[in-house]
Amino acid sequence: MVMKKDTVKVLKILKNKYPQKADMDLGNPSDSLIATIMSARTTDAQVLKMFPAFRKKFPNWKKLAESDINDIAEPMNTIGLYRNKAKSLKALAQKLVSEYKGEVPNTMERLIELPGVGRKTASCVLSNCFNKPAIAVDTHVFRISRRLGWAKGKDAVKVEKELADLVPKSAWSKINLTFVPFGRDICKPGKSQCYRCPIVKYCEYQNKNLEP
Repeated sequence: MVMKKDTVKVLKILKNKYPQKADMDLGNPSDSLIATIMSARTTDAQVLKMFPAFRKKFPNWKKLAESDINDIAEPMNTIGLYRNKAKSLKALAQKLVSEYKGEVPNTMERLIELPGVGRKTASCVLSNCFNKPAIAVDTHVFRISRRLGWAKGKDAVKVEKELADLVPKSAWSKINLTFVPFGRDICKPGKSQCYRCPIVKYCEYQNKNLEP
C-alpha cells in the first residue's frame, strides 16, 4: 500500500534529479497558456522553436483576437493540429479581451471555460504561473502514476482525483514538474529503464526492466 509520506519522498528525489522548470513555463500566464495549448500532440521543443516568431507577430491578446485564423495558423505550421489550434487561440483571445480585459484568470473554474483549455492546461498554468497547487495529468503523469501504484484510473480525470487524494496538496505541483522529465529520461513508454531509476524501491510496477 502506498503511503502519503512515500509520495513526498519520491517527489523530493525526482525534484533533486530534475530541478529545471517546466518547458512551457515561459514566465507569465499569457505566454505559458498559449504555449501549453500549442504543445498538445506536439513536442515542447517544436513549440519553443516557433514561439518567438509567433509572439512577435501576435504580441497581445487584442492582436490575436482581431486576426484572421489563416494568419494565426501560418507561423504554427510546423506543429501538429495547427489549424485547430489557431481556431482555439482566436476564440480564446476574443473571450479574454471581451470578458477578462486581456488578463488570464487564475482559477480552475474560469480557466476551463476558456476555448481550448482543459484541466491539464489549466493545471499547468495555475501551477507554473500562479503558484497554486494543481495536478496536470498528461501522458507521462498518467503512465508513471499507474506504474508506481499511485493510481488505477483509466482516464485522466480519475487519475487526477486519485493523486489528489493520495499526495499532500503542498506537493501536487511537483507531480507534473518531475514526472515529465522522468518519463522522457527513464520511465519511458514501452520498455522503461528501471535499472537506472532512483525511485525503483518505491515502485509497484510488475514489469520492471532491471538489466541494461
